[in-house]
Amino acid sequence: MTAPSSFQIARISPLKLFLTFSQISLSGFGGVLPFLYRAMVEKYKWLTAAEVGELIAMGQVLPGPTICNVAVMIGYRSAGFRGAVAALGGMVILPMLIIILVGVAYSHYGELGPVQHALNGMSAVAAGLVIATGLKMAQALPRRWLYALFVVLEVVCIAVLHWPLIVGVFGLAPFSIWLAMQRPPAKDANV
Repeated sequence: MTAPSSFQIARISPLKLFLTFSQISLSGFGGVLPFLYRAMVEKYKWLTAAEVGELIAMGQVLPGPTICNVAVMIGYRSAGFRGAVAALGGMVILPMLIIILVGVAYSHYGELGPVQHALNGMSAVAAGLVIATGLKMAQALPRRWLYALFVVLEVVCIAVLHWPLIVGVFGLAPFSIWLAMQRPPAKDANV
């Protein structure tokens, strides 16, 4: 017996899943969420922004890399076990081979100045992509000042007080959960 799903994904062939997730994984190493969002929501329209958010939330609580968990869930929902294997294979096979080649090249050329500058530039681009995707995904969330307050408090904990991320999260999470349970759900996205 399968658990009920809040959304359905169209039937997609395992080959199409493998190719799509290979393209997503090759678009950005270590930060493919913006590319996953763009492919699933904007390009193929297989999912809505809210559905991607649900899958990411579920993928974060499961063991293993979140993006791989999301790929497996999308693959399974669209083509069963074969789809899950194809989507996961698309996420890991080609990037693994490329990383092995990059590792060999880095061991020979990693100390060169141009290589260091290129890596610093790529870090800034990746951070910008993650922020832009976060802002896109936030548009699907209900607007409440309490949510913004906890985001600001976490930023203060990290940027101003220089606390480790985990301390801020575990310090604020129980309080934010308790407050969220005290209020009825938002009826409008602009509440």
